[in-house]
Amino acid sequence: MDIERLDLAAWDDALPARGFDVFHDPDALAVLDAHADSELRLYGAFKGQQVVGLLPVFVDDKPVGRTIFSPPPGLGVPRLGPIINPNSPKQRKWERINAALAEGVLEDLETDRRSTLFRMTCPLEYTDPRPYVWNDLAAEPSFTYVVDLENCADVEDAMAGFSKSLRNEMRRYDDLDLSIETEGIDAALRVYDDVVTQYEEYDDTAPMSRPFLRDLLSSLDDDRWRVYVARTPDGEYKSGIITLFSNDLAYYWQGGVTASYDHVSVNNCLHRVILEDIVTEPALESITGYDLVGANTERLCEYKGKFNGELRPYYTVESAGLEMTLAKSAYERVAGSLK
Repeated sequence: MDIERLDLAAWDDALPARGFDVFHDPDALAVLDAHADSELRLYGAFKGQQVVGLLPVFVDDKPVGRTIFSPPPGLGVPRLGPIINPNSPKQRKWERINAALAEGVLEDLETDRRSTLFRMTCPLEYTDPRPYVWNDLAAEPSFTYVVDLENCADVEDAMAGFSKSLRNEMRRYDDLDLSIETEGIDAALRVYDDVVTQYEEYDDTAPMSRPFLRDLLSSLDDDRWRVYVARTPDGEYKSGIITLFSNDLAYYWQGGVTASYDHVSVNNCLHRVILEDIVTEPALESITGYDLVGANTERLCEYKGKFNGELRPYYTVESAGLEMTLAKSAYERVAGSLK
């Protein structure tokens, strides 16, 4: 099996129909490349002429050493990492591709050097980080909730497993004169202002910049994102959620800060409309789940748990040892956590 570097056009051609995150989209990668202070490298594992494995990384070479990230920090990207796409359902084929991709990329990146720091947060579909552990890296699980929307005919089906209080709140949307519609990039930037304020309340920094958000949404195809905005009858903004879409999942990415209208949670109303669109619109029929993007912060899990989502693990792979321990605190300050 050969490991080769790809350009974005070849990457686009090699992406499978399913099983990748929205930030694996070549348009998203191009924007990440423009905003990250590092070099984008795209690797492909070839079996003959077919690409059976993919891995994007961002490499930053400095006099003191090399850092390698996937995804790059400071841009609000939940996960990136490897895609394994065997042409066989057999587990041993998957494992063979996984091992070859890991070993080839790590060798090319020279991760065995003491001055090289590596950190990669993998997609949900990537379930086997062992080849990285066998190459002297460390792997640790994190978690997110994914609401199962497969075979849901309407929003009542989608809400069937929710807590009683959450269902009741979402149903009250029908009786409100609150309007929830999809809007454009200007609305996304208004939602961004909410996010900045929310992070400041916890003495934290917003996980991305305003120019990055604008460029990302301007570059992605329209079917990759929507901005849901709640407004009163006189047009007053109440809250909003920026939702991203891969071929498989919708992502509760940014927004949804606390707000109420007529004693009803605006956030719950926004989620209700998003869910209804996913399960009823033909344009979204390939979406089988709603990723709440993080189940790692105790104070937020009480709320997210009301959605009765499946608790899904994903892996962070990183350099082991003292150097990485010292670097992690700096990384976490700029990376933004998956909450």
